[in-house]
Amino acid sequence: MTSWDKLAEKVLNGEELSDEQALAVLNSPDDELLGLLQAAYKVRSQYYGNKVKLNMIINTKSGLCPENCGYCSQSIRSTAPIEKYRMVDKESILQGAKRAYELQAGTYCIVASGRGPSNKEIEHVTEAVKEIKDKYKLKVCACLGLLKPEQAARLKAAGVDRYNHNLNTSASHHEQITTTHTYNDRVETVNIAKASGISPCSGVIIGMKEQKEDVVSMARSLKALDADSIPVNFLHAIDGTPLEGTDELDPRYCLKVLCLFRFINPTKEIRISGGREVNLGSLQPLGLYPANSIFVGDYLTTAGQETTADHKMIEEMGFEVEFASEKEQQPVI
Repeated sequence: MTSWDKLAEKVLNGEELSDEQALAVLNSPDDELLGLLQAAYKVRSQYYGNKVKLNMIINTKSGLCPENCGYCSQSIRSTAPIEKYRMVDKESILQGAKRAYELQAGTYCIVASGRGPSNKEIEHVTEAVKEIKDKYKLKVCACLGLLKPEQAARLKAAGVDRYNHNLNTSASHHEQITTTHTYNDRVETVNIAKASGISPCSGVIIGMKEQKEDVVSMARSLKALDADSIPVNFLHAIDGTPLEGTDELDPRYCLKVLCLFRFINPTKEIRISGGREVNLGSLQPLGLYPANSIFVGDYLTTAGQETTADHKMIEEMGFEVEFASEKEQQPVI
């Protein structure tokens, strides 16, 4: 039994990785990568078998954001030539849900730029969510920024299943990425969603000039938050943002990060998210060994790969899309 197999056994026995073991995963030699992936798959398969969950995003409000997040093309600091628009109409949100259903995406993510939603925007989203739940029976995730308890309660009542608010980076590195809100502001929003009965979704962006110790801290922080779904983004540096030109990642390291997140959060949904195509490249299929979820379609202001390629990748790797039964998911036309 290799040392990575022993690590997997330790995790499956309910033990936690030491900091030394966690850093060993990130620092592991490339010639041990296949063994590391096999060990991570042992943990993943224990809880998720060979199922892969699909998620799809709609960007309902683009740009116009007063926050200064260094990675984001929609922030006030960005000069990236992106499309900017106010909240789209309800019909556009419903059309997105129809597309998500057709792609077998079990979770439809309604995302809007900005510091946090206005009450009018909450009302707009909740009206759309009610129709989506009635017509398509999809799981709905909202990602609208910093949230107030009363807003969370309204989202829950409308049928929102999950709320996404990423920690993005470690507490110690946070001020290097943004200063218009605090790390604790983000933690508070995740806790507000949890308190309302909404499943918490929170993740990270890897490759923003953080240290490996920061990556370990991120994984542990999400375990402490008990996030049900953990999107792991890999920085896709966009021209016109403060992180323009940043290129710290290679596909092998990205796979090691996914393995680490699986070991530290063994029972949680680990989703390969933004930057997957750019940073994992031809090694994307191997990401399914530690991760059990991906996005299909485009991201917020960057393009994903062809959705048919995603489905083909899942099938050719011997995995299976996890989609509710036809009876449960039958849309009301």
